[in-house]
Amino acid sequence: MSKISYYTAEGLKKLKDELEQLKSVERPKASQAIADARDKGDLSENAEYDAAKEAQGLLELKIAKVEEVVANARLIDESQLDMSKALVLSKVKIKNQANGMEITYTLVAESEADLKAAKISVTSPIGRGLLGKSVGDVAEIQVPNGIMKFEILEITRD
Repeated sequence: MSKISYYTAEGLKKLKDELEQLKSVERPKASQAIADARDKGDLSENAEYDAAKEAQGLLELKIAKVEEVVANARLIDESQLDMSKALVLSKVKIKNQANGMEITYTLVAESEADLKAAKISVTSPIGRGLLGKSVGDVAEIQVPNGIMKFEILEITRD
């Protein structure tokens, strides 16, 4: 069974743009590479032809995977989200109770995670631990080196 993924409008647009790029630019390039290799003579001993066919197969596999992700993508309707709880698209300010450090993360779908931009996946250990929590709650999160406790200081939406 296919896995349903949730995306922001921006994330879904990026995914669709990637699919369009693969289909309209990369696919014709692969076909041209096969045609160029075919023109070079005997196909039984033509390594360039074999490599071009293999590259085309890998490209078609990638296109099929992206098409499946797009087909199972669901757009997140922000108007339906509970603003008092940490959910997808929430900006959550947390305080590490062990060292007092404060940090703000935006909870996003797995495919949109970008730690440099402070966007963490809801499927990551910290993201999963924060989901459903409210301001004032303490999230006890199992991480590889033990259990971390984070106090939820603030939950906002952009």
